[in-house]
Amino acid sequence: MIELQVLSGQKAGTRAVATRLPFRVGRLAANQLVLEDDGVWERHFSIRRQGDQLMLTAEPEAFVALNGERVQEAVLHNGDLFDVGAVKLRFGLSPTRQHSLWLRENLTWVAVALLCLGQIALIYLLSE
Repeated sequence: MIELQVLSGQKAGTRAVATRLPFRVGRLAANQLVLEDDGVWERHFSIRRQGDQLMLTAEPEAFVALNGERVQEAVLHNGDLFDVGAVKLRFGLSPTRQHSLWLRENLTWVAVALLCLGQIALIYLLSE
């Protein structure tokens, strides 16, 4: 999953996780990330998948600067910074969560214990 972190503006500190694409940013309430700062259009830009890449596509009138350079369309990379009107955003991959391995670990330890007990029992039976 991808994540946009708002670095400046009214929503500074906010993190928006894109669970599905296209991911739209702008003033409209229908957008996945709503920004109401100066210079932000109703539909400012969107992020979509193109093959195995993520593409940023700005609306024709909207100003988007990716890593300090104005773009209309660009391939996104982890850690890219972009300016959207008066807002600065960081694009990145969202942190992953590790699933609990409790059941697997315990089953493994039970199997090791049973194997050890089986070997002890076998040695005991063979020694008699």
